[in-house]
Amino acid sequence: MSEPVVVVEYDPQWPRIYEELRQRVGRLLGGVACRIEHVGSTAVPDLAAKPVVDVDVVVDAANVPRTIAMLEAGGYLHRGNLGIEGREAFAAPARLPRHNLYVCVDDGRALRNHVTFRDHLRAHAEAREAYEALKRELARRFPNDIESYAKAKTEFVLGVLRAYGLPPDDLSIIEDENLR
Repeated sequence: MSEPVVVVEYDPQWPRIYEELRQRVGRLLGGVACRIEHVGSTAVPDLAAKPVVDVDVVVDAANVPRTIAMLEAGGYLHRGNLGIEGREAFAAPARLPRHNLYVCVDDGRALRNHVTFRDHLRAHAEAREAYEALKRELARRFPNDIESYAKAKTEFVLGVLRAYGLPPDDLSIIEDENLR
């Protein structure tokens, strides 16, 4: 059995939690990151979401190994790329607010998809409302199956990204937890 799927109302504390995490990770990395982005549904005002903040640490490709080592030294557990090239996933230390942390290559596809999807939902209320309705319905249909919940959102996410130039046959995005 996988983790329960819980979609909650937008919490205005999510940006504050992100900012605390951004500062903490920034201190751990000592300037290695090009930038740190708040992505995923908690980064979209007024969008209901799973209460897990998503954070992308953006680095130059040459700095990925160094960044992984620095995050591990700071208590993060490296989980590999989980099938998404140009992105490394980490499990957060238990003492921190619940979050997903990813190291993304600057200008890589994973980062582009995260930011494009986030920015689209921020700018288009009708898309944000449709996505929220879909997430709530899927959370009801798959209350204990995060994998099915994520897969059932795939066509919506791909539809948005295709409008921005995602190749029609690029389905690697379906495994991307930041878009869940």
